Amino acid sequence: MPETQSETNIALPAMRVSYEQGSLAEIDLAGSWHEQLGLWLDEATRAGLAEPNAMVLATADPQGRPSSRTVLAKGLDARGLVFFTNYTSNKSHDLKATRYASATFPWLAMQRQATVRGTVEKVDAAETAEYWRTRPRGSQLGSWASPQSRVVRDRSVLDSALANINRQFADAERVPVPPHWGGWRIRPEMVEFWQGRQDRMHDRLRYHLVGDNWQVERLAP
Repeated sequence: MPETQSETNIALPAMRVSYEQGSLAEIDLAGSWHEQLGLWLDEATRAGLAEPNAMVLATADPQGRPSSRTVLAKGLDARGLVFFTNYTSNKSHDLKATRYASATFPWLAMQRQATVRGTVEKVDAAETAEYWRTRPRGSQLGSWASPQSRVVRDRSVLDSALANINRQFADAERVPVPPHWGGWRIRPEMVEFWQGRQDRMHDRLRYHLVGDNWQVERLAP
């Protein structure tokens, strides 16, 4: 029989943290959602957080079944938030079907998080190529070798695929962008900034796109 919670060594109900590191008031916010997100990304970086640009990306398939995974943000400006991936992956199939996504930056050590939600679009080939040139060669080769999200027999299939790609591009000074690889941009309709507070009375401030204008709203925790 499966273990019950009382039989484990993990006391989940007793796990709690008192959030006391900061606060977030309307006057603290930058003039735009992307400037505010940039500020918090900078602060997370200066604080020494591991992979401060890591975000949990949530998508749904045409039947509404959700999936989530961690990806790395690689672009931020007034147009939206960009990440790169394999266009044949499960996440890309979801995005092609629904054209909608949500992404959350979980800066747990700073007792804060930011969530971006909106429609998605592919970035253009020039922007993809510009980012591709900054990637380590090993990461470039891995993007060619991996049939992302597909079932493979065992690890040896992946190792063999990478070895074949290494041979294919052994004499190439530059590895080209795979035709199945590129960027997605989330164009936000909502961006929420969450700062933990004592007694679970957290600060939640949201930039909300209404028509062509952004409004700032406070949400109850």
